[in-house]
Amino acid sequence: MPPPDPDDALGGRLLVAAPALSDPNFERTVVLLLEHGDPGAVGVVLNRPMHVEVGEILGPWEEMARRYPPGVVFSGGPVSPDAIIGLSRPAEGLSGDPRWRAVVEDAGVVDLAVAPEEQPVALVGARLFSGYAGWAEGQLEQEIDEGSWFVLEALAADVFADEPGQLWHDVLQRQGGRLAMLASYPPSPSVN
Repeated sequence: MPPPDPDDALGGRLLVAAPALSDPNFERTVVLLLEHGDPGAVGVVLNRPMHVEVGEILGPWEEMARRYPPGVVFSGGPVSPDAIIGLSRPAEGLSGDPRWRAVVEDAGVVDLAVAPEEQPVALVGARLFSGYAGWAEGQLEQEIDEGSWFVLEALAADVFADEPGQLWHDVLQRQGGRLAMLASYPPSPSVN
């Protein structure tokens, strides 16, 4: 499948950092774009688990987070680190429910102010992100044009990956061709 056209709305797609992207906030990251449009773009980094237990900040969501190991809060990006964003999956058969808005496949943003058992649809688990990645209008498009990001299709399995530390490699590897070769690119070229 060809990569998405960067001029189209990219919500629900992955941004995978190119090996040359050296910004420490985004080096070897996989970002799920939650929204993309005229005012800019917002996403969360999927592969940076922190050493913060969900129960320390949002006790009612602790059990939901444990269902997707490692069950900790993830660093979603450098913007507003005190803001917490939750992504969840609805129970079997509810992904088509009009009360559920998926970002990708059957994964969607969930209102963390509402307890899991009081959500409009039954949930099977959640992953929480501290902060987010944000781009002003045109900024992301410029970074894509410069080759800082690969824009790729997202899977719900990416959002809830069992081994988030491997996600950058795994997403590139499944693309095949040149991108699969980049999955083996060493963190520092001097290691080669």
